[in-house]
Amino acid sequence: MLTFDNRFVRELPGDTEHGNAPRQVFGACWSPVTPTPVAAPTLLAHSREVAAALDLDDEAMATPQLLAALAGNALLPGMVAYATCYGGHQFGQWAGQLGDGRAIMLGEAINRHGLRFELQLKGAGPTPYARRADGRAVLRSSLREFLCSEAMHHLGVPTTRALSLVGTGETVVRDMFYDGHPVAEPGAVVCRVAPSFTRFGHFELLAARGERELLQRLVDFTIARDFPELAALALAPEQRLRAWFTEVCERTARLLAHWLRVGFVHGVMNTDNMSIVGLTIDYGPYGWVDNFDPGWTPNTTDASSRRYCFARQPAIARWNLERLASALAPLLPTPGDLAAGIERYDVVYSGEFCAAFAGKLGFLGWTHDDGELLDDLFELMRLAEIDMTSFFRQLAQLDIDRPDPDVVHHAFYRAELRDRFSPDLSRWLARYGARLRQDGQPAAQRVAAMNQVNPRFVLRNYLAQEAIDRAEQGDTGMLHELLDVLRHPYDEQPGRDAFSAKRPDWARHKAGCSMLSCSS
Repeated sequence: MLTFDNRFVRELPGDTEHGNAPRQVFGACWSPVTPTPVAAPTLLAHSREVAAALDLDDEAMATPQLLAALAGNALLPGMVAYATCYGGHQFGQWAGQLGDGRAIMLGEAINRHGLRFELQLKGAGPTPYARRADGRAVLRSSLREFLCSEAMHHLGVPTTRALSLVGTGETVVRDMFYDGHPVAEPGAVVCRVAPSFTRFGHFELLAARGERELLQRLVDFTIARDFPELAALALAPEQRLRAWFTEVCERTARLLAHWLRVGFVHGVMNTDNMSIVGLTIDYGPYGWVDNFDPGWTPNTTDASSRRYCFARQPAIARWNLERLASALAPLLPTPGDLAAGIERYDVVYSGEFCAAFAGKLGFLGWTHDDGELLDDLFELMRLAEIDMTSFFRQLAQLDIDRPDPDVVHHAFYRAELRDRFSPDLSRWLARYGARLRQDGQPAAQRVAAMNQVNPRFVLRNYLAQEAIDRAEQGDTGMLHELLDVLRHPYDEQPGRDAFSAKRPDWARHKAGCSMLSCSS
């Protein structure tokens, strides 16, 4: 059914101690674990695209053997269950050993084209890194991760994927907002899929512990397995390390530009949540910007500092790369040998951001003066509480010779603000129309191009919460319809207007629809 080639456990040292009991793990990159079986697994949803990439069809997904594996109740031939060891900086502070606390790897599957995919169960029970936690996940957070993984992929954002969402038939006690009100919730397990789940924190922990030889070994392994194009180059080891770090910086820069393009806020950009291969990883308290606010964060834990708010994400990614550079520094002879990679991050991010927003605005290219035009728009959107997704999608319909603010009036959340700022918007639209006329692009061509980069449908938090509420009552209909809608985020999809509607008033402060916790 699946073919495995488990290089991570074959080529890197593992924990000599067995069992799932919490402990500090030294001199190893992984620990063998045993998933905790669940009472009554049920396949609630799966991604046909991810299944196909793994050479699995609907018939295979329906087999009891695969369901048991995706629930953590059994292993298929070739699977190896283990958890990886890493550390990280959380909210700017070194946190020491963290590791896969409720994520259990099932090995590396190889498809018929020779492509490699790591399979990982989230919510399959405790590991040595669980730190007194139960290792389980609730349906609420699992459904959000399943949907968002697939939504981001179809938006064109680099991301881990999700193969399946399995209900456990058990309940899990969680305190959603850490406010002393725990409740029993339905449990679930997500099977996550990616070429690699290696994080910045894997390297940080080895460096912090002074395990230089193992750090070098992990770097060499990562380059050989996950960056084969670099491994094939005739470079000296130190040159290869610098080239690899620069590539990590470039991938991270492109990722962050994508996040801002679609209005996505990760919510918890700790270094242990940063992918070494440049993917969006670990969907927890994420959200999409509704009324435009550069300072908005969806994470209740981040509410006071707003460290991980929308506008600060590129700077935080850079800070995280600096932490990775510090971890790798012992492998190089000269301090600052990786500074060129950080500089490359700045250059690539700036270029990708400008290209992304040139596309969103319908420009053929970016000019120096476009920065002021965009900054003025962002400030106007902030003051007037304009919905980011709706505004850019509706903007394509503007008659640039007779710019009328009514074209985007549905993007406003409050009628009084629309009336107050309509004159300002009219003036901005006039400037915008003049800029578009400079390009001389045919209107139909411009509209088509803008609609390819400005999504009509994103996974707004209130939609995810509605799907959660229904699924907790045994109705997965909205989950499946959302999954189908989000497969085509740039298409009009007649009859599905409800899924493109901006956040309703009732959801502005509702739990799960605006601010979320790390357990959400």
